[in-house]
Amino acid sequence: MSRHAWIDASAGVAGDMLLGALLDAGASLYGDAGRAANLDGDTVLGAVRSAVRAVAGDAVRLRVHHVTRAGLRALKVDVQLLDEDPPTRRWREVRELLGRVDLPAATAVFTRLAEAEARVHGIEPDDVHFHEVGALDAIADVVGCCAALDRLGITKVSGSPVALGSGTVRARHGRLPVPAPAVVELARGWQVASGGAGELATPTGMALLRTFAQACEQLPPMTLEAVGIGAGTRDPAERANVIRVLVGNPAAPRDARPAGDATDETLLLLEANVDDLDPRLWPGVLAGLMELGAADAWLTPILMKKGRPAHTLSVLCRAELVPAVRARIFRDTSTLGIRHAERGRVALDRAVVEVRLDGVPTGGAAAGGAIIRVKVGYLDGVAVQAMPEFEDVAAAAREQGRSERMVLQEALAAAAQILNTARG
Repeated sequence: MSRHAWIDASAGVAGDMLLGALLDAGASLYGDAGRAANLDGDTVLGAVRSAVRAVAGDAVRLRVHHVTRAGLRALKVDVQLLDEDPPTRRWREVRELLGRVDLPAATAVFTRLAEAEARVHGIEPDDVHFHEVGALDAIADVVGCCAALDRLGITKVSGSPVALGSGTVRARHGRLPVPAPAVVELARGWQVASGGAGELATPTGMALLRTFAQACEQLPPMTLEAVGIGAGTRDPAERANVIRVLVGNPAAPRDARPAGDATDETLLLLEANVDDLDPRLWPGVLAGLMELGAADAWLTPILMKKGRPAHTLSVLCRAELVPAVRARIFRDTSTLGIRHAERGRVALDRAVVEVRLDGVPTGGAAAGGAIIRVKVGYLDGVAVQAMPEFEDVAAAAREQGRSERMVLQEALAAAAQILNTARG
């Protein structure tokens, strides 16, 4: 089941506020909205605490409590530092800490931060001193948000335009204009506005939003499951200093047909030549890349110098997913370098239609028989492609004790009935 999270950053965005909103959404989703501070280890808060502990050890502690902001209830997360003087860390040191957990998105967030700070200061990303960003509280915010999204089962994220603030803020090297230079770098390509006085968006919060969210949009259609509200530290009179996260299932009718033509889009192609990876690992590598949201991932056999057999790993993805995809490739393969290039793609509009094996479309769970999802491609609003999801076919075959070949034949017949109905 797909689950969409929409981040309302109209009042700004900061790491601790987003973490609070995600934890509050988890409490709402799992029926414990009034007792978020007392959730046990099998919940979103438990998963977050475990991930933060794996990275930071006993150097930090998460304290969660309810507050009000402009009269609204919200969840506040305080990261308590048990080390009174945490060290300033370079990107390479932060990267080593993040290697303690299986959260590629956390590495992708800090990669964005390092690249933004490097552009601002005119240095290489590995030489960036993170200062406040590299402190344990910011690491806890990033790791916590990534763990919360994973535990909530979020498959897609989008967000609103962001309020950045105005004025000045005191930093390590003196006063800086608001929005801060790193925030401006991270906000490139996103809709922004001033929104009020003071620093409303932090580099950590902006990096989290840009890494997670695939689109800047108003609230998309969805069947709402949970709402989370995360609080900032200040409580100004002129606005509610909160972030909201709305979680739900995309509300696309199963029998709806997209009215548009094929979509022409620009994607990024990432490629790496690998000649020393155990071939048994490749299926997991490809599956992991697709789970991250890649549009496609595949292998091509090649012959390298001195006659060595090898593979080219190719991954097609949107630009905003490149940091996470790149981090996953470096983590899961033995490559030392990745090349990339823009590629144009024309894709049919698509929808998923559920059918029983007798080919009858359903509006929900069927009383009997297996339900198979069929991916349908539309051109000018007319279905021209229909293919059953093989995972559903395999699951149905196991449940019924039948061969996958026979179930697949029935599923293909059901898919053909969709096309025949569209053309007839």
